Amino acid sequence: MMNEWAYIAVTFIVAFGGWLVRSLSVSGAVAAFFIGLFISLGFESKGLIMLGAFFVSSSLWSKFQKHKKIAVFEKVEKGDERDYVQVLANGSVPALISLIDFFSPSALWLELFIVSLAAANSDTWASEIGSVSKQPPRLITTWKTVERGTSGGVTLLGTVAAIGGALFVGIVSFVLWHNIHLVFAGLFGFFGSMIDTWMGAVCQVNYRCAVCGLETEKRHHCGQGTIRIKGWHFMNNDIVNWLSILSATMLYFFVTKLQ
Repeated sequence: MMNEWAYIAVTFIVAFGGWLVRSLSVSGAVAAFFIGLFISLGFESKGLIMLGAFFVSSSLWSKFQKHKKIAVFEKVEKGDERDYVQVLANGSVPALISLIDFFSPSALWLELFIVSLAAANSDTWASEIGSVSKQPPRLITTWKTVERGTSGGVTLLGTVAAIGGALFVGIVSFVLWHNIHLVFAGLFGFFGSMIDTWMGAVCQVNYRCAVCGLETEKRHHCGQGTIRIKGWHFMNNDIVNWLSILSATMLYFFVTKLQ
């Protein structure tokens, strides 16, 4: 019982701290609290450390050279203060895996949990670090130069960051559990980031502002509704993030367990 109360206290402190430093909105902090609780059920303190490593590192990188990301904020749907939808997009798959492990413990669930976090961290690092690259991004499908913040755009710096974000989760998991193949987990996490980038270029909805002509993920810009120019109406950045994490996790399962 003491451990359970400790998990609740730690999760609350982290969520509240995220709100204080404006990494989380109120709704985002509430969602993060429950995600942390669910993860503590299956993977206990080590699971919370893994979640903390993802949250703290991604929050720090979101503040990195923030003054250079002003133009990017105009293009992306949301800023660096994550709401409950963003938190669920990144944390619901790991939380669900943890709940499954709570009811039916297996080494498989731990592996899938780590891969899901590696995919989320890889994409976050790629977005936050790649957006300040000195080189303009190129669209992954056509390799044409695009504006910073364009969904599906890649840079060398962002790609290196994606690899680093996935391996970071792999390293932390190896320190905690020792028997985890950190390179393998990191590799599938990186695949998740690449899936996210491809879906961003092909499927994600994008709009054009009728006033200033800016291509953006926002439904409203310059005080008016924007015009959809590509992608599916429901396929916003949060859905793309969630699907890419789920895809990387399922890919790991099929490649390693169904051979």
